[in-house]
Amino acid sequence: MKVVILAGGYGTRLSEETSIRPKPMVEVGGRPILWHIMKLYAYYGFKEFVILGGYKVDYIRNYFLNYRGKQTDYTIDLKTGKIEWLQGTNEDWTVTVLDTGINSLTGGRIKKATSILSDGPFFLTYGDGVSNVDINALVATHRASNNWCTLTAVTQPGRYGALRLNEDANKVMAFREKGAVDGGLINGGFFVCEPEVLDLIDDEKTTWENEPMERMIDLNKLGYYHHQGYWQSMDSLRDKMVLEAAWSDNPPWKLWER
Repeated sequence: MKVVILAGGYGTRLSEETSIRPKPMVEVGGRPILWHIMKLYAYYGFKEFVILGGYKVDYIRNYFLNYRGKQTDYTIDLKTGKIEWLQGTNEDWTVTVLDTGINSLTGGRIKKATSILSDGPFFLTYGDGVSNVDINALVATHRASNNWCTLTAVTQPGRYGALRLNEDANKVMAFREKGAVDGGLINGGFFVCEPEVLDLIDDEKTTWENEPMERMIDLNKLGYYHHQGYWQSMDSLRDKMVLEAAWSDNPPWKLWER
């Protein structure tokens, strides 16, 4: 299954960092938060990534184009340009970086990837949040249902929109984006999607969290997986500081070294 990561927004609430780079490339522990997200999926064996870029997409392109040279020791013959790669860390990932437009909204970015996502189920997540979510359990929950999409429900930090759930049927009954209610569960991303969801997105001005998800609720096709572990988004400079502090002291999402 492909792992689709939304990475094209402006990140205006983190302007201290995003004036020079897209938010998924803001570093935690010396690595882009995008890298942390990819390491989680790769830990579970999912290593085919599709990055949906927009704002400063060249920053993301250049990062992966130069990834091996930054992570691996090498010897270079400056006369011929021949490179001999020596010992070092290199990921066995395949990465597709798409420019989905600087002004596209989240649904529009997904829609623009239809040609490479229509052949089967795919993961979808945001490029600014980390978690120790059990990806295998998430997939199992989705496969046991008849849903077109399964989202990961997490404990609400207090400033996000709340979900209303039917726990007996494992269905999402209402989706309120950035509501005023504290407590309860929120959409934490980490979706599993069937290709049918692509038909619910109208155009590049469609927000994934609005019409497509509301349509799935109306069709009784939106389910959830309840993750009770760690989840943290990077929506502000304060959030970045929280993540940096966690990284320096046994970060809960660093499953690949446990």
